[in-house]
Amino acid sequence: MLCDRSGQPVRYLRNAAFSLVELIVVMVILGMLAGLVAVRTRGYLIASKQNVARAEIANMVKAIETFYSDQGRYPTTDEGLNVLSEGTSTWPDGFLNKVPLDPWKNSYEYVSPGSTEPYEVICLGADGREGGEGENQDITSELLGQEDA
Repeated sequence: MLCDRSGQPVRYLRNAAFSLVELIVVMVILGMLAGLVAVRTRGYLIASKQNVARAEIANMVKAIETFYSDQGRYPTTDEGLNVLSEGTSTWPDGFLNKVPLDPWKNSYEYVSPGSTEPYEVICLGADGREGGEGENQDITSELLGQEDA
């Protein structure tokens, strides 16, 4: 038998481990925290994708305006955005290296004339359809012009 320094027998603690109920409570709390973090993070992810779409549209608008300065006209709807990546005699590398896909891996739409401007570049949001709210909200070059004002 083991004894401590005073000569008393050492008793082993039988209840030194966590009970099953305690472990389940800890797992439930961790699950709730993980769910909260996931919900909060999703909002930031959606906002960042929308910001990327705005930045890409702004970049394409600059390329379209450069195309207009060089060619004296805006691209037609049939030519679309792809004409911006084709070279011309004055811009052999084109006005864009390549036409990007939106953050949801859909193509940007180009319409000329736009509803209030000579052209419109459109990102249809996460659902890839016109209209919508939240992450499905459309982002257009015309709206970018209004946000800057």
